[in-house]
Amino acid sequence: MSDKQGIFELGLGQNPANHQPLSPISFLAWAEEVYPDRTAVIHGDQRFSYAEFAGRCRRLASALSQRGIGKGDTVSIMSPNIPPMLEAHWGVPMTGAVLNALNFRLDAPTIAFILNHGEAKVLITDKEFSPVIKDALAQLGRDIIVIDIDDALATSGELLGEMDYEAFIQEGSPDFDGSPENEWDAICLNYTSGTTGNPKGVVYHHRGAYLNAMGNVAVWGLNQDTVLIWTLPMFHCNGWCFTWAVTAVGGTHVCLRHLETEKVFPMIRDHGVNLVCGAPIVLNMLVHAPDDHKVPFEQRVDVYTGGAAPPSTVIAGMECMGFSVVHAYGLTETYGPSTYCAWQDEWGELDLEAKTQKMARQGVRCHTLTEQAVIDPETMQPVPADGETIGEVMIRANTVMKGYLKNPSATDAAFAGGWFHTGDLGVMHPDNYIEIKDRSKDIIISGGENISSLEIEETLYKHPAVMEAAVVAKPDEKWGETPCAFVTLKPDAADVSADDVIEFCRGHMAHFKAPKNVIFGPLPKTSTGKIQKYVLRDQVKEL
Repeated sequence: MSDKQGIFELGLGQNPANHQPLSPISFLAWAEEVYPDRTAVIHGDQRFSYAEFAGRCRRLASALSQRGIGKGDTVSIMSPNIPPMLEAHWGVPMTGAVLNALNFRLDAPTIAFILNHGEAKVLITDKEFSPVIKDALAQLGRDIIVIDIDDALATSGELLGEMDYEAFIQEGSPDFDGSPENEWDAICLNYTSGTTGNPKGVVYHHRGAYLNAMGNVAVWGLNQDTVLIWTLPMFHCNGWCFTWAVTAVGGTHVCLRHLETEKVFPMIRDHGVNLVCGAPIVLNMLVHAPDDHKVPFEQRVDVYTGGAAPPSTVIAGMECMGFSVVHAYGLTETYGPSTYCAWQDEWGELDLEAKTQKMARQGVRCHTLTEQAVIDPETMQPVPADGETIGEVMIRANTVMKGYLKNPSATDAAFAGGWFHTGDLGVMHPDNYIEIKDRSKDIIISGGENISSLEIEETLYKHPAVMEAAVVAKPDEKWGETPCAFVTLKPDAADVSADDVIEFCRGHMAHFKAPKNVIFGPLPKTSTGKIQKYVLRDQVKEL
């Protein structure tokens, strides 16, 4: 057998004609060649065609290269969803350097840590973030090239750097040509919003970014008519790779400096937006926007949401406004979406509640994900596909990170047994759809019974007065742990007591699963809008 296989290797090796490194930066040249005059980017009154946009990206690459930036160097950027942030996703990798898009909600010590840990040589920063960046630079303890973005829509801030971004890119040539030597080369460095200690640096490679972008094209049906409004921060998993995917089909990027509902709805109408991405908190914001913000629009708008499962009531609310919601699942370590809830025609015959419950599941693997399984972490064997047995979601794919920067122990732990361990607990349904039940640290064990905090949260969101909810384990002498609910009520909600909420839950789920305590007030959130359950866990210890 091996001898026969050998004939297919004789004189049939790789060469430049039959093997090129996969990289998303190749998409830009295609879009420019095919759609040079099509609008690539909209920002306020600005419009850039693909020819203009590609030229700006190459100028950025050239200007960086002239400053000595090249393979293995890190270029950080602190920016909202505006053209320079989008251009950095092309211009930085063109030089062979690694893009580090900073979370603009982080504090100065964390930013200083990231700049030092990632060994950034250049920082491109929007003036609106000058207070925190000025403090971070003071803590940095070394020199770094700082380039300012003086965006016309910025409401405040000062210039900290040696040059304005627009002047900087004019130093560069629009004819710059760059591509990776190896598709395994690093393309991006993203930091997780860790709950304890310093964040971990997740390293992406060109191959993974290319494939996940192509996965987005296939799963979401992107084409030249796609118009995406940037409600999802581009710093988050590089905008789930839509920064590259929309360009790959010649679609249009609608920039959004601030996520404000009074701006989002008119922009959807005026620009013909048909694609929105964001965490469930974004959907919740749109659903509960004041009525005078909800400008009607005629086109169908697809919404892709990820993170914790969006409550079925939120999905239903979005559907009623004309949005079509699809749930996705992924992590920073998987370049964003790796799994999506593929629609089945028979779901259309279900009532709204049953349909939205199906749609809230995390679903099936994207085309570019090689393997996905729910595995018992002790035996490393798949759990039964019964929709009940809980295991850990594990992944194998080319769209999994290279590893954690300068952290071999964390990398080894994440890849133990030849699988990427997500840390998410879930079940496999008989139809091969997965459903996340909890993070491994969030499962509640009460009297020996496993209780999913997400199941309780799903029930809480059905209460007509509840806007946001989170559930954590509260230590209990008798039961070990009991569920404790933290709830934010809708602004127009009538008086609701803790007993009212508890009785509502008891009426909609097994009594032992219902929360024993309910605490009202605003919920603490991470810089990416996720609810900080570790803060809530600390609070319940003091109750």
